Amino acid sequence: MSSVLAVLIFAAVGFGNPAWAYEEITVTDGGSITGTVTLKGQVPKPKGYNLTTLPDQFYCGRISDGQGWRILQPFQVGPAGEFRDVVVYLEGIEKGKPFGEKTVPQIEAKDCLFMPFTTVVRDDQTVTVINMDPVMHDLQAYETSKLGARVLFNVPLPMNPQHPRNFKDHSDAGLYHKHMAGPPMKQLVNLSKGRRIFVMQCGFHAYMESWGLAIRNPYFAKTDEQGRFTMTNVPPGTYKLVVWHPYIRTTTEQTITIGPQGSMQANIAVPAPTGRLYANEVMDHGYTRYNVSEEVKKEIDPIIEKQHH
Repeated sequence: MSSVLAVLIFAAVGFGNPAWAYEEITVTDGGSITGTVTLKGQVPKPKGYNLTTLPDQFYCGRISDGQGWRILQPFQVGPAGEFRDVVVYLEGIEKGKPFGEKTVPQIEAKDCLFMPFTTVVRDDQTVTVINMDPVMHDLQAYETSKLGARVLFNVPLPMNPQHPRNFKDHSDAGLYHKHMAGPPMKQLVNLSKGRRIFVMQCGFHAYMESWGLAIRNPYFAKTDEQGRFTMTNVPPGTYKLVVWHPYIRTTTEQTITIGPQGSMQANIAVPAPTGRLYANEVMDHGYTRYNVSEEVKKEIDPIIEKQHH
């Protein structure tokens, strides 16, 4: 938990400006912005979690490295540096198109993962979290603050009562595949003044993370598999185009100008962070922190995904 909270504090950099009220209007001469985001440099190493030290090792271990470890890679990068699942947004727009439908963002706990890894929300908006797994999860959410991280909410995430609760043996737990939605848990995201970032983590399974960014206007996008993004109906003007990823501590931005009914291309290269980003970074040498017996390794079977470091 400490590494996540430390990242929260660093992530606050660049997000301290006070918010203003956004005015929804009809935009008649809006333009469009398309572009790509790439990560320049070496992709940071992932995190590693020893499954034998955490609950539900056999069910959750269906996604693992075959050696008793769950790998979490926060950086999704394609072979040509395509930076996937990062948020791109505009700052400096005081009025423009309405926000989209008032749908509540939904996050699912599935196969001991929180999906999606990044979520965009409006401040003072609720998020819905649903447990699809046959194991209990515990939802803990934190936001940045000047004194460190502040708890937003901490609630149990119950599973669907139709899931079996007592498996016959370890293989039963590992081979059980059904996903059924548990009771939806709706929680209000009410951030402190000027704060825009929060993280959700499972109190039982530390490798379950989901990060959120609170936006001030509807001009945002998440990059796709090719690192591409699109924004439409942008009012003419000059704005800051900002790229956000929870584990990059420096702000990547550029100034853009869009004319009436204009279009522009913005290709952004984000420098890859260097150094050790988290305490439990996967090391080049073999794991030595915990001793995982060969017998236990055989029982933790990565039947959904065999991960690579």
